[in-house]
Amino acid sequence: MSAHVTARIDLGALAHNVRVLKARTDGRKLMVVVKADAYGHGLVKCGQAAVNAGADYLGVALLEEAVALREGNVPGPILAWLNTPHDRFAECIARDIDLGVNSVATLKGISNAAYSVDRIARVHVKVDTGLNRNGVTLADLPELILALSKAEAEGTIKVVGVMSHFAYADEPSNSTIADQIAEFKTAVDLLEAANFELEVKHLANSAATLALPETYFNMVRPGVAAYGVSPGEEVGAATDFDLKPVMTLCAPIALLKKVPAGTGVSYAHQYHTTADTTLALIPAGYADGVPRSATNNGPVLVGGEIRKVAGRVCMDQFVLDVGDLDVQLGDEVVLFGDPERGEPSVEDWAVAAGTISYEIITRIGPRVHREFINNSW
Repeated sequence: MSAHVTARIDLGALAHNVRVLKARTDGRKLMVVVKADAYGHGLVKCGQAAVNAGADYLGVALLEEAVALREGNVPGPILAWLNTPHDRFAECIARDIDLGVNSVATLKGISNAAYSVDRIARVHVKVDTGLNRNGVTLADLPELILALSKAEAEGTIKVVGVMSHFAYADEPSNSTIADQIAEFKTAVDLLEAANFELEVKHLANSAATLALPETYFNMVRPGVAAYGVSPGEEVGAATDFDLKPVMTLCAPIALLKKVPAGTGVSYAHQYHTTADTTLALIPAGYADGVPRSATNNGPVLVGGEIRKVAGRVCMDQFVLDVGDLDVQLGDEVVLFGDPERGEPSVEDWAVAAGTISYEIITRIGPRVHREFINNSW
């Protein structure tokens, strides 16, 4: 059995990016975010590579992701922050996984689980400083602090961190950034006034880690930048910061056929050939994560040139008009990879699909084979 589509994951590039990001932070700790299967790159392999390269923490959204890291024998501190009051916390506490707490109700669930396994749960207070999504508001923080103090006195939890997230995550010049920094400082002050010993205070995402040193506190929390992808146009290209793309998405040519001018291609004939030409069938489609919205627009490196998807992206396949390019059955085409090798970038595909780079990489499906390279560094 052979994989039609391969995501080639360069663990050496990931390790390089981790070191670059850590060097920017002037001695602060570095949490590498590996949620969503390490942004589609492979959770356990990337988590291990990040730790080996010097990451002080790994961050995930879900408890299951944290447990998978431990089951993969990935060492070091791990934080899972997107929790509900009725999550199954006990296994995570027993596996030394830090937990995010966003409400008194969630704290109660964590405390009860810690009591059941006779362990102390390490928690990070998730504060809403203006995103108005996850987290406790400053108005509700005093009530949560009272509950945290009680639970800590009872020996079920220990408050070790505080965190928040920016509303304009990819716009470091937005005026709301300063407001959120001020709110975060207020939250830190309230927690420290309650005599919690905060080991880590983390606010900086990828964009802030690259562009806003005033957001560093004592730990930064980049995600997409660790995978060599820019967090946004305002920040600049990843290469501006010596970050290397980690994923290359490629597939073989499965079929070549000659067709005359005026031939309609793929569903609803959204593309018509303008001359006698050759069509190349690529066995990759939206079930693999190739966005259907990139119809007639997605760039692909084939035969040494960039050609755009011809017609609609289908569930399992799409077509390229390769003209008279010298290509053969089985030749590899590259959807995205390293622009320095002449390949389209993740950002190019985001533009083509009318979305963000995060979505392009995290949507790469489970039937896409992950091939890990350069895992010795």
